[in-house]
Amino acid sequence: MVWAELLSESQMFVWVILPLLIFLARICDVTLGTLRIIFVSRGKKLLAPLLGFFEISIWLLAISQIMQHLSNIACFLAYAGGFAMGNYVGILIEDKLAMGTLMIRIFLIKGETTMKQRLYDAGFGVTGIDAHGMSGDVEILYTIIKRRDLARAVAIIEECDSKAFYSIEEAKSVRQGIFPAEKKLEQYPLHALRIRHYGKHGR
Repeated sequence: MVWAELLSESQMFVWVILPLLIFLARICDVTLGTLRIIFVSRGKKLLAPLLGFFEISIWLLAISQIMQHLSNIACFLAYAGGFAMGNYVGILIEDKLAMGTLMIRIFLIKGETTMKQRLYDAGFGVTGIDAHGMSGDVEILYTIIKRRDLARAVAIIEECDSKAFYSIEEAKSVRQGIFPAEKKLEQYPLHALRIRHYGKHGR
């Protein structure tokens, strides 16, 4: 009876508890890896190595268990599943942190001043350049914003012109600039806080 209970507990550990631990460890190390890559691209010289240390330490623990249980398919599935989930969680966390700066490029019909003025009033620095497109003369507006202000800026753009053609790019390094003061989230439309796509096609 005792041997049966021990065997049952052993099987529970090998097929349930161990794969679960590997799954969780993989989520942690891949999440840290995703954030580390993001921090490296943004020049975070202290955070990136620190995350790398914990990332590789957790990975070594997970892979050591895999190598000790090569015949356990549950461990392989947990390892792969943790890798996939870790990527998702890492991107989700980075999105919530809203670190870094972005450049928004907006194409307007020449003579349209409402959007530019609204962006000015909101505290955004805006530079306009005259250009010529297939449909005639246009004005290109450039504004550098903090990532956390993305919803606010896009809300203004879409309120002024719901079919506006604009693009949003990552700005790796920015020196000085004009940025709006902190404002409470409830001052902005709820739909503006649910933005998922960086840019849309218009004219």
